[in-house]
Amino acid sequence: MLIPTRIKLNKSSKTLELGYADGQQFILPAEFLRVHSPSAEVQGHGQPILQYGKLNVALTDVEATGNYALKLTFDDGHDSGLYTWTYLHQLATQQATLWQEYLDTLSTAGRSRDPSESVVRMML
Repeated sequence: MLIPTRIKLNKSSKTLELGYADGQQFILPAEFLRVHSPSAEVQGHGQPILQYGKLNVALTDVEATGNYALKLTFDDGHDSGLYTWTYLHQLATQQATLWQEYLDTLSTAGRSRDPSESVVRMML
């Protein structure tokens, strides 16, 4: 299990920075972490629930949960997901792929990252 040796919440850039003993460094945006929350609210019960309108979401708090996870609190009130060390490392190392899959899913669903925007589809 890869446990970060450095964890930094950067509120101004809305990111979580993770550093590992082997030199790996990752910067995870709050929006990315929010839409990939391991909570039941997001993951559903076998059927993930698409999160949208989270463009401006920020992390407000990070706290260790035992020796196995972080509890992240977001400014939209979400705080129920426990990000295990394994899950955080997976998100970090697969960030580009996971983000593109999320953007593709948003587009297919006709949803937007921007909470003040509605996407209108026209059938021609």
